[in-house]
Amino acid sequence: MIDEYGVQSSWLDSDDQPQHATDETVRRVRELAGRPPADLADTGPVVTRPGRATGLRGEVTCEDGSRFTLDDVVPDDAPLGYHALTTAAGTTRRLVVSPGRCFVPERQSWGWAVQLYAALSSGSAGIGDLADLRTLREWTEAAGGGFLVVNPLHAVAPVTPVESSPYLPATRRFRNPLYLRVDGAAPHRPDVIDRDAVWAEKLGLLRRRFDAEASRPDAAFTAWRAEQGEALERFATWSVLCEEHGGDWRAWPEALRDPASSAVAEAVATRQDDVAFHAWLQWLLAEQLREATGDLTVIQDLPIGVSGGGADAWARQDVLAIGATVGAPPDALNTVGQDWSSPPFVPWRLQAADYEPFVQSVRATIAGAGGLRIDHVMGLFRLWWIPEGSAATDGCYVRYPSDDLLDIVCLESHRAGAVVVGEDLGTVEDGVREALAERGILGYRVLWFEDDEPETWPAGSLAAVTTHDLPTVPGLVTGSDVDDVLAASDMTPDDVRAGRASMLEQLARAGATPADGVDAAVAKVYARLGGAPSLLLALAIEDALGQERRPNVPGTDHTQRDNWSLPLPVPVDRLEEAPGPAAVVAAVTAHRQG
Repeated sequence: MIDEYGVQSSWLDSDDQPQHATDETVRRVRELAGRPPADLADTGPVVTRPGRATGLRGEVTCEDGSRFTLDDVVPDDAPLGYHALTTAAGTTRRLVVSPGRCFVPERQSWGWAVQLYAALSSGSAGIGDLADLRTLREWTEAAGGGFLVVNPLHAVAPVTPVESSPYLPATRRFRNPLYLRVDGAAPHRPDVIDRDAVWAEKLGLLRRRFDAEASRPDAAFTAWRAEQGEALERFATWSVLCEEHGGDWRAWPEALRDPASSAVAEAVATRQDDVAFHAWLQWLLAEQLREATGDLTVIQDLPIGVSGGGADAWARQDVLAIGATVGAPPDALNTVGQDWSSPPFVPWRLQAADYEPFVQSVRATIAGAGGLRIDHVMGLFRLWWIPEGSAATDGCYVRYPSDDLLDIVCLESHRAGAVVVGEDLGTVEDGVREALAERGILGYRVLWFEDDEPETWPAGSLAAVTTHDLPTVPGLVTGSDVDDVLAASDMTPDDVRAGRASMLEQLARAGATPADGVDAAVAKVYARLGGAPSLLLALAIEDALGQERRPNVPGTDHTQRDNWSLPLPVPVDRLEEAPGPAAVVAAVTAHRQG
């Protein structure tokens, strides 16, 4: 049942069992969402495709300044893009014309799934960076690979303690300066990545360089900064205010919590050099990313949301449900549910904002790399809202205008020539995968979860053995992953061991057992994966290098475990010397060669 607020109070869980939200949860979620305005359908944006009826008439002014007349049906030759429709009544609405289908590669390829922060080389200053991404790209290309999948590279608050989770960024529009390769930073390789120390060193070096060059500003930076417009200036302003007042705007002096206030303008009036510095960091990131990716497709990850205290939440308070967070109900991945600490978009407020916050997030994440992975793609259909102070189990779903959001993704993919992958793991309602396939958005197939043989998986998918939230093959084979999870999480021993038993069954179907040892098990599992017709075959670098600990245990934080902070065991500029990666590539490609 879905009410006028978009609240879905009943649903089927991951075991297809009916579930119902409590009356109190529904009441609180309705209060947080607010009632949509009655005229939204007549004033909000129209997302459509060439050849479709709209029921509207008027003059359309296109992005490039050209015009055409809309008489209900969108002309087949109508330009794709974000246009303005002026009706006969004189009202103006955004008209989004989408191709309705994403860019899709023509041929199957394999590539590495890598946590960039973990991919240190002999030249890295305590964390994997964009120069290391270039090394990975060149190594992958030389071996015949077609892509890389990397963790989110988005910025966090520029203060300590530095947020370690790539999935809780301050923004989905700008990148993290920690990933800059900085001249003068001392190369070192820690056992556990210390982001606070890395940031302190890089910040000092970058600021000295910026100050030294201030007397001769770079014309390219000046032009780039002007092109980015208000979004960049607001982000840089937020960064400066963070340095003085802390990384959570909700704890700032009240007068600074409104980004458009005179108090904010006054606070940064004497710190324009600092604002310019943070804008300059983003320019350096754009330049280094372009050099790192070259012509290889690098699939960047779009997190489901942002930190409630971060830059995007500060800048777009008007579209967020402050007082709620998103997560997931209990499922096979986590039996106690998950709370990801990100405030959700209010669906009708997002529409009233012409979807612009969503457009900017998608476009910025695709930029410069040629691929997009949408974390928890089911969130474009519905999101699990958890009212503040409630357990992850005490939430309910809120529906989103999925057709519009998916067609916007198609438009951005088409413009960038970027492949799009939708991470559709967990509780997936009927119709989601069909909607993704219709639009050329590749689904996810993870060997640990699939009952069907890889040969039967759809071509329109990315196939993998595991993910950053699941056991590595070495950790599964040795059993060390069980101990790791039990030491860090609240999951019960029975649940964790049952999960391992299920994955060991998949290992057995590949003809492997723990008695075979890690190397043999990895080779057999990836040989089985190689039978999939999936367009993209993602190989976990941790498996290839024998790493037992997974990057992250869901439902835990840095006080319980070194999530998102474990370096790869081999420097990325020495991967050619390691036998594991070549063996994995040989295993996954043998099926096709045979």
